[in-house]
Amino acid sequence: MRCWILQPILALIQNISTMRELKQVQALITKTGLTAHSLLLAKLLTFSALSPSGSLQYATAFFIDSPVTNSFHFNTMIRAYSHSVTPIRAIHLYNQMHFSNVRTDSFTYPFVLRACSRAYCLVGDQEEVFGKKGGETHGEIVKLGHLCDGFVQNSLVYMYSQCGSLDNARSLFDEISERNVASWNVMIAGYDRAGEFELANSLFALMPERNVVSWNARIARFVKLGDVKGGRKVFDEMPQRDSVSWNSMIAGYIQVKDYKEALCLFREMWSAGVEVTEVTLLSLLGLCAETGELVIGKGIHNFLKEKQFEIGGFLGSALVDMYAKCGSLNYALEVFNEMKVKHVSCWNAIIMALAVHGRSEEALELFSIMEEKYDEAVPNRITFIAVLIACSHKGLVEEGRRFFRRMVNEYKIKPDMKHFGCMVDLLSRWGLLGEACKVIQTMPFEANSVLWRTLLGACRVYRDVELAEEAFKKISTLESPQDGDCVLLSNIYAETGRWVDVERLRNEMIELEVCKRPGSSFIEVG
Repeated sequence: MRCWILQPILALIQNISTMRELKQVQALITKTGLTAHSLLLAKLLTFSALSPSGSLQYATAFFIDSPVTNSFHFNTMIRAYSHSVTPIRAIHLYNQMHFSNVRTDSFTYPFVLRACSRAYCLVGDQEEVFGKKGGETHGEIVKLGHLCDGFVQNSLVYMYSQCGSLDNARSLFDEISERNVASWNVMIAGYDRAGEFELANSLFALMPERNVVSWNARIARFVKLGDVKGGRKVFDEMPQRDSVSWNSMIAGYIQVKDYKEALCLFREMWSAGVEVTEVTLLSLLGLCAETGELVIGKGIHNFLKEKQFEIGGFLGSALVDMYAKCGSLNYALEVFNEMKVKHVSCWNAIIMALAVHGRSEEALELFSIMEEKYDEAVPNRITFIAVLIACSHKGLVEEGRRFFRRMVNEYKIKPDMKHFGCMVDLLSRWGLLGEACKVIQTMPFEANSVLWRTLLGACRVYRDVELAEEAFKKISTLESPQDGDCVLLSNIYAETGRWVDVERLRNEMIELEVCKRPGSSFIEVG
C-alpha cells in the first residue's frame, strides 16, 4: 500500500550525511507507518552505527527500540562496537544474539574475534577472560562449519596473535589452503608485535605478493623500535602510500620528539590530498599537548566540528588533554561536558587536568559522578592516580588514605609504583615524613630513586636532617647522585647550621665531578 513512498525514502537515506538528516528521514518513516520495514531499518542502523558522521549511542537506542532484530542488525552493532572504545559490548551483543536465538553467520565471527582481541589489549586485568572467549568462539566456528571462510580464518589468526598465542596463530596460518596477502600480513604483524623479527623477516621474504599494508607493517616495526630513519627509508621507497603510511611516520617523529619534522610531514600529507583520519588527529593533538601549540590544537578542534566528527572516546580524551596541558582548562571542561558518551579515558583526562591545575574539589566531585555512572565508565588505575594527585595538591591526607584503601579493597586494583609515589608525595608534602618513609620501605617491590628524591625534597621543607641523609644514601645506592640531590642535602645542612657537613658535601661533589647545572629558561619566538 505504501510502496509508492518506499523508493523516495530509500533515495533520501542514500544521500544522508549527518545525524540531523537521519532523524528527519526517521521521522518521515514513522509518519508513513514504515517503522517495521526491515530494509529501511537496516539502512538507518548502518549509517548511525558505522558512518564517521553517525552516533553509536543513537544506534544503540535505535537497535534496542527496533521492532525487528535479525542477524544483520546484530552483525552491524557487533561490528560497530568491535571498532569502538568499548569492544566488550560487542561480546555482550554476541551473547545476547545466542540468548535471542538469532542465527549467527560468517559475517558475525570476524567482528566478534576482533572484539575479543581489542578487549584483551584494553582491559588489562581480565586478559585471560577475553582470550578464553576467543577460543570458545573458535570452537563454535568449527562446529557450525564456518572455518572454510577466508575472512574468518584471517580473523582467527589475528585474534590468536593479538592474544599472545603465536603458536596457535601459526598453526592456523599453515592450515590455510589458499592464503591471500591479508593472511600473510596478519601473521607477519603478529610476529612483529611479539618482537619475533627474524620470523617476521623470513615470512616477508616468502610473500608471493605485497600490498601497501605489507609495507606499512615494515614502517610500524621501525617506528616501534625508535628507528625513524629506517622507517623513513621504507616510506620513501614504497610504491604507493595510504593514510596509515603517513600516520605511522608522523607518530614516529613525535615519538622521538622531532616535532618540526612531524608537522612538515603532516603539511605534505595535506598537500598530497591524503585523507586525514582520527589517528592522524590523535597524533597531532598529542604533539600540541607536548609543545603547547594551542593555536594548532584549536584548529584541529574546529576541523572536527566542521567535518561533524563525533567527539568522544580517544579523540575526546586527546582534546581534553591537549587543552589542559596548553593551560586552557575551561576549553577542556567544555569539550568534556559536550561529549555524549564518555569513555573511562575521557574521565581520566579531565580529572587529571583538574587535579594538576589545583582544582582538587572539582576533580573529586567529578570522580563521585563517575562512580555514580558505573555502567558508563569504571574507574581504573589511572583514575586513582589522578584522584591521589588531587588529594596531594589540596592536603587531603585522610581522604587520600581512604581512596588508596578503596582502590585496593573495593576496586581490586593492585597499586603500582605511581600509586605509591602519589601517597609518598601526599604524605611528604604535608609533613608526615615518617609515614612516607614507611610507605617506601613496606612497598611490595623496591622503590626507585624518584620516591626517595620526593622524600628528600620534603626533608628540606621540614628540616629533617636525619631522614634527609637516609634518603640521600638510598638514592646513591640506586644511581649516581645528581647535582640537585647534592644541592638539596647541602641546603638542608646549611639551614640547620651544619656548615662542616656543607663543606664536606661540596668537596665530595668536586671529587666525584658532580657539577651544578646552571638554571635556564626559554621562550618561543615567532
